Amino acid sequence: MKLSLSWLREYVELPAPVDAAELERKLVDLGIEVESVVDQAATIKGDLVVGRVLEIEELTGFKKPIRFCRVDVGNAAAQEIVCGARNFAVGDLVVVILPGGELPGGFTIGARKTYGRNSNGMICSAAELGLSGDHSGIIVLPPETAAPGTDARPVVGLDDVIVDVEITPDRGYQMSVRGIARELSYAYAAAYTDPGSAAAPAGTAEVPYEIRIEDTVGCDRFAARVVRGIDPSAPSPEWMQRRLIAAGIRSISLAVDITNYLMLELGQPMHVFDLNLLRGGLVVRRARPGEKLTTLDGVARVLDAEDMVICDDSGPISLAAVMGGETSEVQPDTVDVLLEAAHWDPVMVGRTARRHKLFSEAAKRWERGVDPQLPLVALQRAVELLTTHAGGTVDERILDIDHVVPPAPVPLPGNLASRRIGVAYPVEQVTELLGQVGCAVKGVEPLEVTPPSWRPDLLAPIDLVEEVARLGGYDAIPSVLPPARGGRGLTPEQVRRRAIGVALAENGYVEVLSYPFMTPAAADTLGLPADDPRRSAVRLANPLSEQEPLLRTTLLPPLLATLKRNLGRGERDLAIYETGTVFLPHLATTAPPVLGVDHGPSEEDWTAANAIVPEQPWHLAAALTGDVTPAGWWGEGRPATWADAVEAARVALAAAGMTPDRVTVRAADHAPWHPGRCAAISVDGILVGHAGELHPSVLSALDLPKRTCAMEIDLDAIPARPVTMAAAISTFPPALIDVALVVGAAVPAADVEAALVAGAGELLESVRLFDVYASEQLGEGLKSLAYKLIFRAPDRTLTVEEAVAARDAAVASAAARTGAVLRGA
Repeated sequence: MKLSLSWLREYVELPAPVDAAELERKLVDLGIEVESVVDQAATIKGDLVVGRVLEIEELTGFKKPIRFCRVDVGNAAAQEIVCGARNFAVGDLVVVILPGGELPGGFTIGARKTYGRNSNGMICSAAELGLSGDHSGIIVLPPETAAPGTDARPVVGLDDVIVDVEITPDRGYQMSVRGIARELSYAYAAAYTDPGSAAAPAGTAEVPYEIRIEDTVGCDRFAARVVRGIDPSAPSPEWMQRRLIAAGIRSISLAVDITNYLMLELGQPMHVFDLNLLRGGLVVRRARPGEKLTTLDGVARVLDAEDMVICDDSGPISLAAVMGGETSEVQPDTVDVLLEAAHWDPVMVGRTARRHKLFSEAAKRWERGVDPQLPLVALQRAVELLTTHAGGTVDERILDIDHVVPPAPVPLPGNLASRRIGVAYPVEQVTELLGQVGCAVKGVEPLEVTPPSWRPDLLAPIDLVEEVARLGGYDAIPSVLPPARGGRGLTPEQVRRRAIGVALAENGYVEVLSYPFMTPAAADTLGLPADDPRRSAVRLANPLSEQEPLLRTTLLPPLLATLKRNLGRGERDLAIYETGTVFLPHLATTAPPVLGVDHGPSEEDWTAANAIVPEQPWHLAAALTGDVTPAGWWGEGRPATWADAVEAARVALAAAGMTPDRVTVRAADHAPWHPGRCAAISVDGILVGHAGELHPSVLSALDLPKRTCAMEIDLDAIPARPVTMAAAISTFPPALIDVALVVGAAVPAADVEAALVAGAGELLESVRLFDVYASEQLGEGLKSLAYKLIFRAPDRTLTVEEAVAARDAAVASAAARTGAVLRGA
């Protein structure tokens, strides 16, 4: 928001002159972010002077009228200047920039020959000086304004300072000259005149126009006045145009400019209707389904049931608090106007503005909070400005429908500010500081603080503590770090996640970080069954993206989106992984309790609140596509398969301290994986995740390459890493024996392996599946599993008889448990 310093001086007695650096520092100390402090005089370089036109020669033979002028600029010889404007005559005072000067935008002025004549400088328009958007003619100063050769900057208002500040969402009162001037009065300890406290006549029993409010929650105050017979051609005064232009608002017409001017000055957005375009009485209500409105920006909008609208007999004519409609806007020939100033619900306005992507200057103020006591003051000021500059007759009847609820007192313990901030604030100082911001303070312990009408952000004791810290000076708060407790290092969970990340990185995977959001269509895209718990997701009330309003219940949607994005950038061989939380909601029928910030929650409130918070387990997911081993002169590459996704899970579990004998891999049917190439990963018999090749329909929906594989496991479901005892290392040679067992095709290899381990006894050091074989010779529905068994004794060399006996015991156990038959037997 941009404001001129001269405007601020009308309401706060600032020292003269004001140092720009000091001004910026004081605003920052008050918690206001300063974008810039610009001296307008410095925007134009070189000599900008007042000149008197001595002679004008009309040049002919060109496509447009051109004038050759001789202008007195205070030098011994007159300045020769070529100019195309027609709105000045001999004897007029004009603004001239001399050669060597530079206008805003870097436009340098020089002496040159043009249209057959020498032109030494330029006669300036308001637009060229950055004072307005009017290009129709040059500036003609009133007679006897200043002598020729005088610096023109003070004459045209270029001696001002423009302050550009960024207002935080909780301090809407600062989005006005009124609010910033009040803040500067604190900083400079200067006298302040509140323009919002100006006298204004109250509402009358008779109203100037029939208006009805159907929803007093969305609109708790509505005031209006009528002015008839204004001059529609009356221009806005130059001082008003300059201030609007400096604030970044273009001048439109007098009536509209006045409403914009008062919005900047008081912080009260207003709207002006052409009275003769209204059809019947006005109604303020919520929009009805299917209603439409074309706003002033020319966009036809479909209204939502939450939107507030102002209607006449023809339907909606204004999107309340956001933007007016085309059918009732002020026209070039408007002579009768209805001025409206109301107070709207900030939540409604904020949602409406976001829904329609229409962030008008009015909406920005309404959603931050506007003083509900301003409407009558703003209307009185508006009718005074309008009748002063455009004439007309003011209807003495005043409409004021007031349902505003006054601010509620806030109890404030006298020592709360000292306890929270760490600085001793006596009760007297707390009372004084809160009184400066307009609070009424009564009582002793606790203090009873009633916020002013312009501070809707002061709702709780901690808000008042913030004001005490701000006005007491942030620099008075010592920069003392809290004492650090003795560190205990990383938690076991942190150690596990880091170890898994390192292990996957060492195996060629690249870590990615994704936003934890997903689209409502993600469950359908992944082909999740209707009863899958992953379909139940938390919907955010205010999502970063309307396309992704849900918190993820699985890591796969954002991870696969990252995979697709990299494929679109030209990558072909990818192996990525991500660790993060997923959000599994509890289905609750009651809302959580409201937890304050002035004291800790009770045990009951804490329990009730946490009962609704979704479970947030840490998951690990990985995705692969393309070649795992690249092709080259050494041979062909190897494409990623479902086995690589299973191996990624094994690598992660090994890094988490799970030994191979605790990990079980079984065939499974679980979306979004291919039912024939999906594995269920278990630890100690507890399912922790799945891995394999993604279903072809999922790959088609996501436009991913065929055979793309993925893995996802629940890290929180993995048991804690056990204390690992160092294994005794035997120096005796091992006995290596291979066995091939024929089993049914549906028998999991993990079951056969478990049976071999159980039967082999303590002499078995390791077992590994190295071949799977099926053929017509074996028989239909059978397969051969070949295992390499390693036997070793810690204290001696095994005899052949001992190794064979251990092998036979292992085979017998497999036969008993799985029906395995030794191949070739």
